[in-house]
Amino acid sequence: MNTVLRGNWNYPTTVWAGPGRITELPAACALAGIRRPLLVTDEGLAQAPMIASALASLENGALFSAVRGNPAASHVDAALNAYRAGRHDGVVAFGGGSALDVGKVVAFMSGQTRPLWDFEDIGDWWTRADPAGIAPVVAVPTTAGTGSEVGRAGVIVKEDTHQKKIIFHPRMMPRVVIADAELTVGLPRAVTAATGFDAFVHCFEAFCAPGFHPLADGIALEGMRLVHRFLPRACANGRDIEARAQMLAAATMGATAFQKGLGGVHAIAHPVGSWFNTHHGLTNAIVLPYVMTHNRNAIAEKADIIGRVLGLSARGYEGLLEWVLEMRRELGIPHSLGELKVTVDNAEIIGREAAIDPSAGGNPIPVDAATLERIFRAAVVGDIDAVALAA
Repeated sequence: MNTVLRGNWNYPTTVWAGPGRITELPAACALAGIRRPLLVTDEGLAQAPMIASALASLENGALFSAVRGNPAASHVDAALNAYRAGRHDGVVAFGGGSALDVGKVVAFMSGQTRPLWDFEDIGDWWTRADPAGIAPVVAVPTTAGTGSEVGRAGVIVKEDTHQKKIIFHPRMMPRVVIADAELTVGLPRAVTAATGFDAFVHCFEAFCAPGFHPLADGIALEGMRLVHRFLPRACANGRDIEARAQMLAAATMGATAFQKGLGGVHAIAHPVGSWFNTHHGLTNAIVLPYVMTHNRNAIAEKADIIGRVLGLSARGYEGLLEWVLEMRRELGIPHSLGELKVTVDNAEIIGREAAIDPSAGGNPIPVDAATLERIFRAAVVGDIDAVALAA
């Protein structure tokens, strides 16, 4: 085992990183004070050997696996019912971003009396929660993208309105994270590419967000460097443990950095995902160059810094955009949302919902519904030039 890839970190929470460390899951639960864990995962992982092994290692544990991509309130409700029926005292959130988000929200809601939407990430709504009613979480990511394992929020679809809502509380942060690269080895190439690009977008938008946060900026830059270097390797050889471990680190760094803010990419991707059920990371990867083009004048200096950190041969904004487009082609990322069967039928709604998404506030240039609708329309048909002309 490569000991260089192992480490115990305490930022932004306790992280046990290294291949094979899933064997420490019982110790992680003990450290978090969990005696009767509910293991929350998604339907695609439910029958995987890693889930059976993890569950077998836990005393008094039970499994909930009715979670799908772009999780909705109904998934949270069903998991909450299982949590309460089993009299559990904590959650092991195990899987990709959807499972991690549901697991965290279930633990958060387990002792609350107010409805879920009362804790949306608006103003100080998080103070409505009873801190004593928040159960502990141990997070085990199996994809390297969302970084939800070190996030203080969960993204849940409100089914009656097709809106993605961010449920936030500082204590939603998992107590312990097990970042075991061996758990990501079986991830298909396409999913590796999409989730890895998600990590890049988190770092990129955080770095470009306005405001003074040099800690987030430094983390974001290193996260982008890791994606640039190791995502192609992870896609070329899924058993490359070094690449897998570095991508897990990059994902964690992205979610740590975006405490500074996100931007127009996420603002558009959230309603697109809720209306068209697209993969979040893949949607971000497709939308990125369109939002970059709109923001060009505001991010030119930062684009040059990114290019220098990545060691790109062509510098400045044009060099960075060229690299993004080439990396997408190399990894098989589609150029347009239309290739995911996204249409412009709900373009006005997408623009309106993107404008009220909390991520929109972090865009380097203020954006309104009409602007975001225009960028969305261009991304559907794959016309970056249309964005450039309008910018």
